[in-house]
Amino acid sequence: MKLKNISITFLVILVTWLLLNGNLKLPVIGIGVIVSLTVTLMFCTKCDLFSDLKLNPKSIFYMIAYIFVFIWELIKANFDVAKIVLSPSLPINPGILEVNTKLKSKMGRLILANSITLTPGTLTVDIIDDKMYIHQVAITDIDTKKATNSIVRTFEKYLEVIYG
Repeated sequence: MKLKNISITFLVILVTWLLLNGNLKLPVIGIGVIVSLTVTLMFCTKCDLFSDLKLNPKSIFYMIAYIFVFIWELIKANFDVAKIVLSPSLPINPGILEVNTKLKSKMGRLILANSITLTPGTLTVDIIDDKMYIHQVAITDIDTKKATNSIVRTFEKYLEVIYG
C-alpha cells in the first residue's frame, strides 16, 4: 500500500511539474523527476491519500468520465448563478443544507466537497461523518433527500467507483 501511495504521489507531482513547465526537454524532465522524488519522499512517508484509490479499467474510465461530468455541472451552475445575478429581483434564497454521503474514503469525501464548492452557488461548509453541510445561494428544496440527490449524487456515483 505504501509503495502505491508513494508512486501515485510522485506521478501526480511530476505530471503537474511538466504541465506547469510546458515543455518536455530532457533537463526539465530531469529536474522534475528530482524535485518530484524529493517532495514525495519528504512529505509522503505517512501518506495514505491514495490508499482507497482503485486502479482498474472501470475506475480509470470513471475518473475520465468524472472530469466531463464535473465540467458539465460547472457550466450548468454558472448559468444558474448568472440567471440569478442578471434577474432584476435577485431571486435568492440562501441557506445551509444538510446532505448525506455514502462515501467512506477520506479522499473521496474531499474530492466531493471540493467539487461541490467549485461549482458556483454552493459552498461546502463542514463534513461530519456521513453528513455534509452545504451553503447554497438559491435553495429550492429543504428536504434532505431531495437536496442530497440534486447536489451530491451526480458526483458521488462516480467517486464510489473510484474510491469505494
